[in-house]
Amino acid sequence: MKIKDVICAAGRSGYMHRDLLAIKSGTGIPNGSLYDGKPMSPGFTRIIEPATIISVMLVLEDGQIAFGDCADVILAGVAGRDPAFNAAPHMDYMRGEVADALRGRDVTTFKSQAEAMDNYTRGGTRLHTAIRYGISQALLHATSLCHKQTMAEVIAREYGSTISTQPIPILASCHKDDHGQLDRVILKRVELLPHASFQIVSEHVGLQGEKLMAFVRRVAGRIKEIGDADYHPRIHVDLYGTLGELFAMHVEPLADYLGKLRQESGGYKLLVESPMIAKTQQEQIDKFSTLRGLLKTKGIDVGLIADEWCNTLPDIKLFAQAKAADFVQIKTPDLGSIHNTIEAVLYCKANGMGACLGGTANETDHSTRISTHMGLACQPDFMLSKPGLGADEALMIQTNEMARTLAILQTRR
Repeated sequence: MKIKDVICAAGRSGYMHRDLLAIKSGTGIPNGSLYDGKPMSPGFTRIIEPATIISVMLVLEDGQIAFGDCADVILAGVAGRDPAFNAAPHMDYMRGEVADALRGRDVTTFKSQAEAMDNYTRGGTRLHTAIRYGISQALLHATSLCHKQTMAEVIAREYGSTISTQPIPILASCHKDDHGQLDRVILKRVELLPHASFQIVSEHVGLQGEKLMAFVRRVAGRIKEIGDADYHPRIHVDLYGTLGELFAMHVEPLADYLGKLRQESGGYKLLVESPMIAKTQQEQIDKFSTLRGLLKTKGIDVGLIADEWCNTLPDIKLFAQAKAADFVQIKTPDLGSIHNTIEAVLYCKANGMGACLGGTANETDHSTRISTHMGLACQPDFMLSKPGLGADEALMIQTNEMARTLAILQTRR
C-alpha cells in the first residue's frame, strides 16, 4: 500500500507555549496568566503564546486517510530543544518538498519509513522535531490501516514487544491551585498525581521551601480524606529546576530537603521531576547521579525523574547508562519520529531504567491516542496525561483508547 497524496492543515495544540527562560529571569511582568515583556527563548514572539500544530494527512491508494499531528512541547527552545514551533512558516515546504518525499512510499511497514523521514534533511538540516513527530504518527496510522490492525499490534510485530493485557498507569497532569481538579482525579483513582508545576522559587516553592512542603502535605491529606481506603497513589511534583536554584546547585542540602518533603507525603510514595536544571547536559547527569546516590545513602525514599537535557534517544541512553535517575520522562515530541520513543521505552526497560511515556499538554487528541498505543505495545512504568492540563479530558481520551484497544485485542485472542 502506497501513499497517493499528502494534505496538510494548520490547527490548535492542546495548550500554550511558555518561555521558561523569560519567566525565570524575572524580567517579565505578571499580567494575569500572562507575562508582559520580551521573550528570551528561540521561536517565541511572546513570553506566553498560543501554540499551533500541522495535521499531516496521508491519502492511501485505497482512499483511506492516515494522519498525524505535528506538535512540540510547552517549554520549547530550552535545554537542547528545538525553537518553539509555529505552523505558518512550515506550511509551504510541507505541502511542497516534504509531500513530494512522502508520495509513493510503501507503508506496508512502519519502522523503515519512519527512520527515513526522521533523517530527511532540507539544506543539510533535519526537520523540526514537531514535523518529524507528526509525520511518523501518520506513517504508523497508515501501516495500521494497511494491515487492518491496531497501532499497538503494528508496533509489537515490528519491534518484537509484548502488548500489555492491562491498562498502563496514568500520571494526571493538574494545575497546582485547582483544588476541585485534585479532588476529581482522586475520586477517579488515578495512579499518580498531580504533576503540578513549580517554576518560580519565591512564588511556588518558597524561599525556605515552605510552599512546596505545604502543597505536598495538602495533597497527601486530601487523598487520605476523600480517597477510597484501598487507594494508594504516588504523589508527583514537577520542579523545573527550582530546588537547584534554591540550594545554589548544592546537592547535599537539596537531598536533605527532599527527605523532609518525603515526610510530608506521609504513606504515599513521592516522585520529583527535574529538581535541578544544569547549564550543560554533562553537569545535569553528574548532579542527578550524585543526588540519586545521596538519596539512597541517606535512606530517603524519593523517586528521581529526569526531563530537561534528556530529550533525544541518545540522551536517554546516556542517562540510563549513568544510572542518573530512577525514571526518565520520555517527552514524545522532543524525540522527533515516534520510532525513537518506542526504542527509548524498550531501551529503558532492557537496562533497568524506569520509563514514563510522557509528552506535553501542548499535544492533540490524536497524538495522545497514538501515544497510548505505544504505551500498550511497549509497557512503560506509567504515562503522562495529555493533552491540556484539564486532567479530566486527557484521562477520558487515554483511558477509553486503552479500554477499546484491549477489548479489540481480547476478541482476537
